[in-house]
Amino acid sequence: MSVKFVLFDAFGTLVRIPKATHPYRQVLKEGIRQGRRPRPDDLHHIMALALSLSDAAEHFGIKISADRMADIQGALEAELDSIEAFEDGIRAVERLQAEGIKIAIASNLAAPYAAPVRRLYPSMDAYGFSFAVGALKPQPFLYRATCELLGAETSDACEENAVLMIGDSEKCDRDGPMAVGIRGFLLNRNGGKDFADLDEFAEYVLKVPRPIA
Repeated sequence: MSVKFVLFDAFGTLVRIPKATHPYRQVLKEGIRQGRRPRPDDLHHIMALALSLSDAAEHFGIKISADRMADIQGALEAELDSIEAFEDGIRAVERLQAEGIKIAIASNLAAPYAAPVRRLYPSMDAYGFSFAVGALKPQPFLYRATCELLGAETSDACEENAVLMIGDSEKCDRDGPMAVGIRGFLLNRNGGKDFADLDEFAEYVLKVPRPIA
């Protein structure tokens, strides 16, 4: 079966933050100073809900002064401005779309990070952001929701090689997709399985056997 759809992870795969300052983590650290203990689901709430920094502070019951919040907001804005695309990501997306393959991003991220991803990759056929669909990888719903946004039917995901995914997390981008019938691959930019760069991945996708007309 030929490849019809490809899902890409965002951070570490298509884009990167040269120097991360972790603004949402800074909000949580303010909570620690106030005696709030971090909870295992804090990250899930940040990425599964469309929370601004001030929304997150309110959601977690953390009191932050206006001056301190302005500092954290400034760090967030600087971080968002610094986000850049991997050149091999741009090439891979352009090459696959030129062959008629529909492309989506399936990513765990907080709401403010969506804008720079959209700006750097404006031609995507769909964006499956965790805060928008209310689920995080490796939860099956995020993959299914992204496929639905992409126009991939459930039956497509069950057909071998019809839907592929790649990202830099074994758990979220290789193993997680397989639970819903999507063939996942690991991007290891330091070398190793499955692919060291996205040019190599695009080359592989385009060599997957296609049906004889």
